[in-house]
Amino acid sequence: MVLSSCGTGAAVADARTACRSVHRALALQARSEVPGISAAQHDALQASAMSELLKATPSAAAATSLDGSWNPLMTTINEAERVPIHQLVASLTRLCQVADSSSPYL
Repeated sequence: MVLSSCGTGAAVADARTACRSVHRALALQARSEVPGISAAQHDALQASAMSELLKATPSAAAATSLDGSWNPLMTTINEAERVPIHQLVASLTRLCQVADSSSPYL
């Protein structure tokens, strides 16, 4: 039982690490949607958001390897390569709220 709780703690730590990149990516995404920015600024911010989001992949994968309940976080991050980030904002926000909560297994 002690060993399983260590793995769970490590998985939460990895999920939280992934979410730090997710939070940065979502902030960049939000900046890209501000009215009045140029197309070049929009594209640069979108590219930066994608790059930042993909930085979360290794930590999300590590969390999933330790505890499969983090698979939705990893899967949603990976979906950004197929789905525009703005369509993933709600899911990523909720998943990271869970990871960042004091009881991440709601």
